[in-house]
Amino acid sequence: MTIKAMWAQARDDSGRAVIGFEGEMPWSLPEDLVRFQTLTRGHAVIMGRRTWESLPERFRPLPGRTNIVVTSVDALDGAATAGSLAGALALADALVESGDLAEDATRWIIGGARLFAAAIGVADALEVTEIDLTVPGDTFAPEIPAHAWQVEAKMPWALSAGGLQYRFVTYVRRVLTA
Repeated sequence: MTIKAMWAQARDDSGRAVIGFEGEMPWSLPEDLVRFQTLTRGHAVIMGRRTWESLPERFRPLPGRTNIVVTSVDALDGAATAGSLAGALALADALVESGDLAEDATRWIIGGARLFAAAIGVADALEVTEIDLTVPGDTFAPEIPAHAWQVEAKMPWALSAGGLQYRFVTYVRRVLTA
């Protein structure tokens, strides 16, 4: 089972990695949305209830993906629910066993901040879009501990159609040697 987390981040005035402000992403980066769709389509996406609610209704559930929401609510229209990240991962496994999800499907953790923090301990890879922008924020990405993670790929800075500089960075777990 491959587990990956994906988020986009800018910075606030103090240098913290901002992923949200007042329930939204404080930027528009279409290139990041295209990448998100490309990487997650056909796979399972795991998100918290606030992330689910932040999606425009016309995109709930995210099309072409198995949507799993970590929440205490028993049922959401178009999404499976689980009470914890561990429960969501177990549910994805059960969907593979039943044939409702492809055996090679990736489990993508797509938000919010608490699930990203938990993902640091369980994910195989992190896909982070870095945006060269200073914004106010109230929701932050977790620190990526250098002792546990290393950069596998980092694209050069690119200029978005909207004028923002961004780059995609892939982190993988460090291989610990004796």
